[in-house]
Amino acid sequence: MIVVAAPGFEAQAERLRAALGAAAGPCLVRHFPDGECYVRLDVDVRDREVIVVGGLDRPAERLLPTLFLGSTAKDLGARRVGLVAPYLSFMRQDSRFHPGEGLTSAYFARLLAATFDWLCTVDPHLHRYRSLDEVYPIPSRVVQAAPAIAAWIAEHVERPVVIGPDAESEQWVAAVAARLDAPFLVLEKVRRGDRDVIVSAPALGGHADRTPVVLDDIISTGRTMIETLHHLRALGTREPVCVGVHAVLVERAHDELLAAGAARVVTCDTIVHASNRIAVGDLLAEGVRALLADLAAR
Repeated sequence: MIVVAAPGFEAQAERLRAALGAAAGPCLVRHFPDGECYVRLDVDVRDREVIVVGGLDRPAERLLPTLFLGSTAKDLGARRVGLVAPYLSFMRQDSRFHPGEGLTSAYFARLLAATFDWLCTVDPHLHRYRSLDEVYPIPSRVVQAAPAIAAWIAEHVERPVVIGPDAESEQWVAAVAARLDAPFLVLEKVRRGDRDVIVSAPALGGHADRTPVVLDDIISTGRTMIETLHHLRALGTREPVCVGVHAVLVERAHDELLAAGAARVVTCDTIVHASNRIAVGDLLAEGVRALLADLAAR
């Protein structure tokens, strides 16, 4: 196998390469003055399994280099080209909520599938889709970050109670709490706009003396977590810890979470950010191995 890093994901690619025992795939990606993208693979990929590691958190910036690296590998004779995207964007628009809206999750899936033969990602935002197979026409593997998150909480948080700010977070909250043998709560949320949410107050009951860990898959504007933090501060709990799988964290969201009362904000390294404390490289390597084994058995 050869592992190729898309720009900005060199560290993640190196960790995956080492875990898989694969060869490095040096490449060059640069931009012309007019913004067009130039790519070059400095490795012979003919008849090899090529894995492109690229984040899709800022797709307008990251997508074309990632697609071009995959296309170049195929054009140069790679046997198969897979994509390891620790964060998979464009999963929110999975239905038409208003007339005339585009189903961008489906369009994005077709775009990636036109270049790559398989996909491995971490905890995509599956809401109305039951699995990636419903939207991606290529073989895929979802890696769950719960084991790594639970391990970090067990080491750094004393007597946690895990809190999910909305129903969508329950799948992550329940999985992490089960590994910790800790209690968990799931709140109710009403979203009135991208930055306007209402979250129900938590009923801590007999867990008031525990350390709240507010957990969600994506931290973007941070408004949902901030509302939850306001409730916890009013209840006089221990200083809460905010944990997210994917650190989208737009604008000043990280600072605003700390200002709202979070003792710290911790995320997985699926998106490069200063809050990264939880590594998922080994879990991704396991996912890639399992996916390739499935393909070999077909």
